[in-house]
Amino acid sequence: MLRERTSPGLGIIEPAEALGGLLAHELLRLHGTIPVSKPAARGGLAGWQQRRVIEFMEGHIAEDISLNALADLVRLSPYHFLRCFKQSFGEPPQRYWTKRRIEHAKSLLANPRASITKIALDVGFSATSAFSATFHRITGQTPTDYRRELE
Repeated sequence: MLRERTSPGLGIIEPAEALGGLLAHELLRLHGTIPVSKPAARGGLAGWQQRRVIEFMEGHIAEDISLNALADLVRLSPYHFLRCFKQSFGEPPQRYWTKRRIEHAKSLLANPRASITKIALDVGFSATSAFSATFHRITGQTPTDYRRELE
């Protein structure tokens, strides 16, 4: 409980001063005079963990790597890795990896002589139909339509 400091004729001083200071601070903050400090981001992967996972994914773009293998790479449990990855990159690792595969495929589609089936295999899809469906879901176009736009 707050102790009241009273003086003859002054009444309660300390609680009133504290409340006045708080009120002044809030008014200044609301009017934009005092910037609102954002809490430091907590959680997520450390910088070295992010780099290691991304380098590994880029080096093994066509392979199917388990969540356990990625978690082991950065010395985390699979559950904790999944949560941290999503916090760091804004999406789960599988979705991130799929988008990276499609980005890689886009660069390969720039070569008009490369077959779409070979590109699908090169970026880790087992069938052209699965590649085309995923490509369309992510880009809104089929691989063939995307290639035509490049010409």
